[in-house]
Amino acid sequence: MSIFNYKQRNTIILVSIIVLGCFILYALSGLFSAILGAIVLFTIFRPFYLYMVDKKGWNRTAVALIIIFTSLIVIVLPFLALSFMVIGKISNLNSSNFPIQEWMIKIDAFAGNTFKQPRFAENTLQKLGVYATDLFPSILGSAANIILTLLVLYFLLYFMFVQIKEFENGLLKYAPFREQYALKFAEALRSSTYSNVLGQGIIALTQGTLLANGFWIFGIPDPVFWGVIGSFIAFLPVVGAPTLCIPASIILFTSGHTVKGILLLAYGLLFIGNIDNVLRMIINKRVANTHPIISVIGVFIGLPLFGILGLVFGPLLLSYFLLLIEIYETNRMAADRLERIRSGTDN
Repeated sequence: MSIFNYKQRNTIILVSIIVLGCFILYALSGLFSAILGAIVLFTIFRPFYLYMVDKKGWNRTAVALIIIFTSLIVIVLPFLALSFMVIGKISNLNSSNFPIQEWMIKIDAFAGNTFKQPRFAENTLQKLGVYATDLFPSILGSAANIILTLLVLYFLLYFMFVQIKEFENGLLKYAPFREQYALKFAEALRSSTYSNVLGQGIIALTQGTLLANGFWIFGIPDPVFWGVIGSFIAFLPVVGAPTLCIPASIILFTSGHTVKGILLLAYGLLFIGNIDNVLRMIINKRVANTHPIISVIGVFIGLPLFGILGLVFGPLLLSYFLLLIEIYETNRMAADRLERIRSGTDN
């Protein structure tokens, strides 16, 4: 006869589940970006999948493969190509075809005469070089990690779509709150994903394109490269792509092109900056409103964990965390109210 009663056995089983779950999460920590990426892509493409399967009657496997191929061509490969381009440019900053040394001398002279900081550009460039290489650790490390992450991501995504009913029913079954709150959380999750990924992606792409056009018009070398850098920086609401126009304008000032410098500065701060605000207003009306504080704190959370992907995943994780807190608080208040009703203390 067992020395443990029913409650004690359940407690031991629960503790074992928690301990093993922690070990499993630790073991999967290297693939966390793949898991989160699969969730993001599932959330984005779910309406398309349901429309093609339920409305059009297409084969589930075929639609899942179409989504995988489309996301790979439209999202993953361009992002990897742009990342490799940025890394290549950073490694060639001192080459003769990239006039970085000339710019540094001009900026240092301007900063020394104006702000008494004669080595401002040199010190800033060194810090940015170290910071930029830290943003791309997986890409700089090995292609094997990238391939493994993509394989796990699309493996999960495939079965999430092909077995979508079983997957979603399982989430509802094991969700730690009532079904109505689980559905509310799923809707809030969708809106948050759209706001952080699609909305912020549109803003970043628009700002990067406008920045590249402005640099090309005013004669700044390598406008495409700086446009890509501007797209990455656009995920930072406090900094933003328009700030790149400030050092570019200083370069024009120190080169004797005062009018061009003023026009480029106005173009960046007034036009590109206001386009950012207009797009945010439009996106926030159609999907969720992601507060700038969430974006800033999320970026600082995401960058050490995911590298450059942390620009997207960091705010997304923080938004998910805040949603869980909101659902928990709603669920707790409902439970307290039900308890008061049962005890007869609620009027």
